[in-house]
Amino acid sequence: MNKFLNSLLLLLTPALFLQAEEILIEAESFSEHGGWKLDTQFIREMGSPYLLAHGLGEPVRDAKTTFQVKNGGTYQLFARTKDWVARWKAEGQPGRFQIKINGKALETTFGTRGAEWHWQEGGAITLGKGENTISLGDLTGFNGRCDAIFLSSSGKTPPNDSKILAAWRRDLLGISEKPIDKDYDLVVVGGGYSGLGAAISGARMGCKVVLIQDRGVLGGNGSSEIRVWAKGNIRRGKYPRIGEIIEEICDHAKKSPGTYEEFEDAKKEAIVRAERNIDLQLFHHAFKVEKTGKRISAVHAFDVRSGQVTRFSGTLFVDATGHGTVGFLAGADHTMTPKGRMGMSNMWTWANEEKEVPFSKTTWALDLNMADFPYPRRFHGEWFWESGYDKDPLGDAEGIRDWNLRAVFGAFNAMKNRDGARDHKNAKLTWVAYVGGPRESRRLLGDVVLTEEDIVSKRDFPDGCVPSTWSIDLHYPKKQYAEKFPDNPFIAYAVHGKGVDRSYGYPIPYRCFYSRNVENLFMAGRCISVTHEALGTVRVMKTCGMMGEVVGRAASICIQRDCLPREVYNRYLDDLIELINLPGKAFRATVHDKITIPSDAMELAGAHGAPNGLDPKKFPGVVDDVKASFKGKWNKGHGLRPYFSYGYQYSNDPASSATFTLEAPKSGQYDTRIAYQPHPNRGKSVPVEVVTGDKALKMISILNMTQKPSFENGFHSVGRITLRKGQKVMVRLSAKGSNGNVHVDAAQLHPID
Repeated sequence: MNKFLNSLLLLLTPALFLQAEEILIEAESFSEHGGWKLDTQFIREMGSPYLLAHGLGEPVRDAKTTFQVKNGGTYQLFARTKDWVARWKAEGQPGRFQIKINGKALETTFGTRGAEWHWQEGGAITLGKGENTISLGDLTGFNGRCDAIFLSSSGKTPPNDSKILAAWRRDLLGISEKPIDKDYDLVVVGGGYSGLGAAISGARMGCKVVLIQDRGVLGGNGSSEIRVWAKGNIRRGKYPRIGEIIEEICDHAKKSPGTYEEFEDAKKEAIVRAERNIDLQLFHHAFKVEKTGKRISAVHAFDVRSGQVTRFSGTLFVDATGHGTVGFLAGADHTMTPKGRMGMSNMWTWANEEKEVPFSKTTWALDLNMADFPYPRRFHGEWFWESGYDKDPLGDAEGIRDWNLRAVFGAFNAMKNRDGARDHKNAKLTWVAYVGGPRESRRLLGDVVLTEEDIVSKRDFPDGCVPSTWSIDLHYPKKQYAEKFPDNPFIAYAVHGKGVDRSYGYPIPYRCFYSRNVENLFMAGRCISVTHEALGTVRVMKTCGMMGEVVGRAASICIQRDCLPREVYNRYLDDLIELINLPGKAFRATVHDKITIPSDAMELAGAHGAPNGLDPKKFPGVVDDVKASFKGKWNKGHGLRPYFSYGYQYSNDPASSATFTLEAPKSGQYDTRIAYQPHPNRGKSVPVEVVTGDKALKMISILNMTQKPSFENGFHSVGRITLRKGQKVMVRLSAKGSNGNVHVDAAQLHPID
């Protein structure tokens, strides 16, 4: 008997003493994401990227991958997930999904409990030795989410550690604790317009640059993921070369939100990859900063797909994250407005199909009827779908985004299943932004903190350089829609302040673009050194991009001169001005090489920007309104086309007049003409006076500017005249007695054959 037991024990020993196996499968590392989206927005608050089933109410295709098992047998399965509406105690569980092992679905439905991220137990499964398959099966199309799957042969529960790259995750994934090392002149973190401007500008001026972006596309708020059209006028002001790089990369969307194609993600990436001095690192999240004294020595970032960490060391660093993340980690002085911040948008679009389209009732979404929100008659929900004004934009950005999703789906439910159902039977959601478009959070402090008073009073800083042409635009909850949800309203309105010249622009000082206490840190974008009110004008994307252009050129001076950002202002401001007066396409291989101006460099724009109207040079005898003499109060306009150069001006102030001075290029007969565009609010009796310089002739015409002009491009005759070569003619338009707005665009002496 003892001999039998001993033999049995020997047979069982290998199984009894096999080492327990633990397998961690990060959802983002799946080889096939199917219809699931890789969401990298909230790594800092919840510890990891994750997969999101963003199907607009229709279940998405499965995400799939394979994994290896050393020892076949029974394993306990856990999935890190959450019920994303549980925090609001909402009815229903929209984030439900299932897990399939080797093609067989587990009985457990995931995403059904827990307001916070946690490991939901899935029960016991059987795995075979060698290769196994796993897939995530979405059940709703309403934003189910999975961070990771843990398999344990011992039944051990995984630790609920939300620290970025926790040691146990790193060990299970086989990631070396020692990161890969790379070294650069300039490390740019953030791939929005400001980061793009800094990286391209610095690279073209000879810096060795790395551009680190945590998502797979460039453009930030101006990407196809968020779809905020690029605003802010460029190529104007004191240094009209600034903005030429942004002109290369910017979108030309006709509305916001526009279409996927309009935001030209591929174009942005192609321009960056064409720069030999740029190492583009997409899908990399910066999470750690090393410092030596008062300077940053390196930024650590991990590949959000594999977890592999890279240490990016450098001489200079640019925080273009929008949230001031790098500066915060480096201990930079910073601030954040405690109350009344601008919020986050998640825009959306819908279309009418040829047949009726069903939409699941969203009992878990915000309880809305048609009167609770501005009905999107133009088939899209615009920028004003915004919330999170007094919520935590850093520690609870996911909660703000999820509230926005509940608002959008609640609104569409009202359109489809409630009081809007009769009119929207064929309506279908076509796009909802799952990546939030934030406006305001942390700001880093520089040697100058720009204020609203500085801007309105037009305080002239010696280093004023980037033209801000957007008005001081601040957002607030719209009261009429906030009654149901006063704790977190989701519709905004904008208050546009006065005092910004929207054509020439207010020059933002360079000293707002570097940290006052971290010596080698630049910043560009909405985390620069400004007050909450001043942020209202500098925060739009093209303006942020121009900040990056200036920072990139300043960085090249720092490398060339072996100096720090502050010294560029104190000692080398003339060098910076010289560089920002160069074309955007100017380049040199290194900071010590001669600068080359390529043949395809853009034509220099004027102080009011590059003309976007008709070119006066192509019309003989035309004088544009920018060369006219104005008296009284005039408004600038761009809405009625065509116009010459930059636009036109209009006024109904009785004291207003505009005078053109024309000169005959040779002796002969001419038709004197003015250019305007008709509109119902234009003057019905506008007096136009034509006087020769020697007052030998004077003619007065009365024009009805509500009617179409006689000739193409808005020209209308105000009298024929015989002139000597060089003889001057004054054409004066007056608002007195005009009975409406006087429209002033251009004047012309048109030769009569």
